Amino acid sequence: MSTFQSGKTDTPELLNRRQAVWRLALLMGGAMVGTEAFLRGQSLADTKTVPAFTDAEIALFDEIAETIIPTTHIPGAKAAKVGAFMATYVPDCFKQREHETFRDGFVKLNDLCDTEYSATFMAISPKQRTELLTTVDVEARAWALTKQKYDPPHYFTLMKEVAVLGYFSSEIGATQAVRYVEVPGAYHGDVPYKKGSPAWYS
Repeated sequence: MSTFQSGKTDTPELLNRRQAVWRLALLMGGAMVGTEAFLRGQSLADTKTVPAFTDAEIALFDEIAETIIPTTHIPGAKAAKVGAFMATYVPDCFKQREHETFRDGFVKLNDLCDTEYSATFMAISPKQRTELLTTVDVEARAWALTKQKYDPPHYFTLMKEVAVLGYFSSEIGATQAVRYVEVPGAYHGDVPYKKGSPAWYS
């Protein structure tokens, strides 16, 4: 099943929110690059100083994340300020090699935009952004199947994972995209389920 979906379950366009919840569960179990540092509250980054991301780069992160998790009847990634989360998470939790892969990915993404649309990612339409990221997502999946043990993840895999983690770690993602009870109280093992209702976050 494709990672990108629109409002329909079988349409390969925008990120399916239920898939995102499932992916987040894997991420919080430590499957994602940098998650160990995130959960411990400490950095795994190399001692080498890494440059901070610029406001323009954070704006680009927001637009990429919004394409992955768009606004529907629920606010999307941009409203959750996922770009700012990515700009903090990557330097703090990625090792130098993954950090470089992440940064280089934006150059590659804009180069691909220039080839396909003669414009930057920020300049193309939402539809073109979805088409572009769908193509890159296919490339990332193929890379994951053929890469060697010590090769870094594909740059878009890193972008997508951090965007999903940032969104579902935000107040919007944790309370509107899924159901959340701050103090759940007693355990109820048998709760009526209404088809299409969101998953529980806690």
